[in-house]
Formats: sequence, structure tokens, C-alpha cells
Amino acid sequence: MEIAVIGAGAMGSAIARRLVENGARVVTYLEGRSPSTVERAKAVGMEPVGLDALAASPLILSIVPPAEAIAVAKQIAGELRRRGSKTTFMDCNAISPRTMAEVAAIFGSDCGVVLDGSIIGGPPKPGQKGPRLYVSGDATNNSGVLADHGLQVRRIDGAIGAASALKMCYAGINKGVTGLGTAMLLAAIRSGADAALKREMQESLPDLDAKLVHGIPDMYPKAYRWVAEMEEISDFLGEDDPAALIFKGMAGLYRKMAEDREGGGLLAGQLDKLNNDV
Repeated sequence: MEIAVIGAGAMGSAIARRLVENGARVVTYLEGRSPSTVERAKAVGMEPVGLDALAASPLILSIVPPAEAIAVAKQIAGELRRRGSKTTFMDCNAISPRTMAEVAAIFGSDCGVVLDGSIIGGPPKPGQKGPRLYVSGDATNNSGVLADHGLQVRRIDGAIGAASALKMCYAGINKGVTGLGTAMLLAAIRSGADAALKREMQESLPDLDAKLVHGIPDMYPKAYRWVAEMEEISDFLGEDDPAALIFKGMAGLYRKMAEDREGGGLLAGQLDKLNNDV
């Protein structure tokens, strides 16, 4: 079975490895990607091919940063129309139902089948089942081949948009908590209340404290990708929901943390020192 995976980042390459380990041939398109990305893709068994060969695959997974989802959809749909062929295209990105509808509209009815996918959990690791790949709009079980090749697939009721909505809600809670913790710990550091806040959290909110101790450092290298994800969550909630403003703020926070990482990690260092000293 040949499966195409667009995106050879941490998640895309790990998904590809799992598929390869379970007998699939995984192809990808690497034009314009960095040498490190090319090396990572080849290391997990992904086979670089041209765009025309990739479009010939019977199943294509898009696993890219959410800001790139529309561009990838246009690129693949354009190649399919040039070839006069069809495929099954699954968008697995952290995008809102409205953006997912845009992806589906790009493919129209002449390029094959479009599925709505969302990945919850970290990249696959040896000996672990996860992550979960939720799929909606899959009445004919086109995603079944992924379950046959080692992925944990959960089909959910609903048309295209349901899986994306699930991702928005889950990420809003999970990454929203990490962002909230980051913002308030930085505020405490600026105000000289950091040690006292940290001790209070350890005593009265130990589970939350433990989550932040792990989740905040894990966020640093991902913050740049989470900016667009927070913007998608804000769009999902809509202008009439006051909570949409929360996630616009979260996008700004993660943008600040991404810039901090590029600038030497001053804020990250302060957060790490607080977690290590108290």
C-alpha cells in the first residue's frame, strides 16, 4: 500500500515511520525543504518523489503547520487537475472547521474524496499506541487502511468539520492551560511574586503544577507553530464569543515565546529557573 505524507516535521515523520514499520510504502515531496528535513524524512523510510508522483498516491495525508494547510491543498488540487486524476486527501492539521471547509472547496468534486482528520497526542513512539487520529466525513471508511498499517484511527460521527472542531476544543483546553500558566508565571516573575506563587501551586494545585513543569519547556520549540493554531481556535469560536479574544491573546503569547527562543531564550530561562529553584 502506498501512502503519501506531506510534512516531514516531528509528527509527520513519526507517522510515516509507523506506517513504514507496518508495511506501507510512504512517499513525500521535499522540494525546497531544509537539508535536516530531507535527512529526517529519509531516516524514517519516507521516499522523496516529484509532485506528480505524489499526486498519484491513492491516499495523501497533509501534516503541516496550520498556516500552511491551504497552500498545500491548493498545490495538490492543482496537480490533480493537471493530471486529470483523483485521490483521497486527508487534512490532519490543527485548523478550524471553517478552514477545513475551505480545504474541501479547493478540491471540489473533481479531485476525489476529502477527509477531515485531527491528530491528538504526541508523535508515535515505539511500544505506544498513540496518537489518536480522529476522522470525520468518512462514510466509506477510506481511512481504514491507516488502521491496517499501525495508526490508531477513530472515526467520529459528523461531516467534514467535526474532527477539526474536536481538535480546536481539545487544543484550546490543553495548550490554553499551558499558555495561561506561562503568562501568569512570567507576570509573577516580573512582580517578585514568583517563588510564593510556585509554592502555593505545589501545595494547592499539584497536578496543574506538574503539568506546567513538563508542558512549558516542551512548548518552547513548538511555540511558532502554535501561533496559527490559537488563531484558528479564535476563528472557530467566532466574533460573537468573548472567549475568542482569549485565544487571540494566546496567539500573541506564543508569538512572544517563539521570538524569545530565536533571541536567546531569556524568558524561557527565567521560567526554567523558577521551576528548578523552588
